[in-house]
Amino acid sequence: MQLNAAIVGLGFVGRAHLEALRRLGVSVQGVLGSTPERSKAASETMRLPRAYSSLEELVADASVHVVHLCTPNHLHFQEASQLLRAGKHVLCEKPLSLDSRESAALVSLLKETGRVGGVTYNLRYYPLCQEAHALIRKGAIGQVKLVHGSFLQDWLLFPTDWNWRLEAKLGGELRAVSDIGTHWLDLITWLTGSKVSELCADLATVLPTRRRPKGRVESFQKAASAESEEVMIETDDYASVLLHFENEVRGVMTVSQVSAGRKARLWFEVDGSEGSLAFDSESPNNLWIGRRDRACELLPKDPALQTPESRGYAAYPGGHPEGYPDTFVQLFKDFYGYLAAGDLHAPRTFPTFETGHDELVLCEAIAESAQRKAWVSVGA
Repeated sequence: MQLNAAIVGLGFVGRAHLEALRRLGVSVQGVLGSTPERSKAASETMRLPRAYSSLEELVADASVHVVHLCTPNHLHFQEASQLLRAGKHVLCEKPLSLDSRESAALVSLLKETGRVGGVTYNLRYYPLCQEAHALIRKGAIGQVKLVHGSFLQDWLLFPTDWNWRLEAKLGGELRAVSDIGTHWLDLITWLTGSKVSELCADLATVLPTRRRPKGRVESFQKAASAESEEVMIETDDYASVLLHFENEVRGVMTVSQVSAGRKARLWFEVDGSEGSLAFDSESPNNLWIGRRDRACELLPKDPALQTPESRGYAAYPGGHPEGYPDTFVQLFKDFYGYLAAGDLHAPRTFPTFETGHDELVLCEAIAESAQRKAWVSVGA
């Protein structure tokens, strides 16, 4: 069966979804923007057959089997609910919803409708993150003991930088943690196979006031020249979180959207009883393998050198770099391959709505810990 898609949301990430779907040969039937006019303009620019004027019109299109939600966070719950009830599968940008109450309801709705839901935690899909996952599973570094790392950006460094994510009513009460911290946490819990059991968090709003432009600003677009007004900011620019995982693993994560020179640097190190693994998204085609009793190694992205488990996630031969856009392709390949196989009860390798729910439970524990200035149990 030919699976057809539609995309809701026409910003930076919506275009990334479209590019990845086209590389996979998935037919995209149309797009839905914030207004009928924006939908029409986008369909023409992106050479798509249809511009939907409303979510109801998209829902009624029987030719669409999968809908990609690339909209602001506060819209995810209502949009996903409506689409699932209409029999569509949903692939949603993170976070899945504004809180764990909504995400739990979406998980229940999936079971009720028999549909499939995924969340775009695409950073798992760097080929060498897949290789690290396979090596850890094989016991190549022994028993995991410690994890540490960060996700640093600078796109909100200046008081004139603006995006809808800064507003709690649109993005949620947490921002840096929700936007990039959940990427890091998803990656680490997936790599190690261990969930966070308790944590202690420190949050900071480094810029308590910003200049909000009076016009529209896309993600990562400069707003300094726009007419603006000063507003108070309550969401987090920065967080550091001490983590206790299952199996007595210890860790620490730092995230920031105000670290000059860091455009989108995700870094992690996993330390085991016999070795360590480290990855840096600014050099995504190298995996560092640390040893004490012999020389350390630097493994290049090369399917001929990778384990059989990760080899299929490298699309090009050694010496041909792969990066951020390729992670969407590999996630979507997993998602659409699962749907095409037809067994919706089979185990799922892609991030699911349950994954998205777990991340929101973590976010709420982080917010509670920062407020109480204390360790809290996750999901208590």
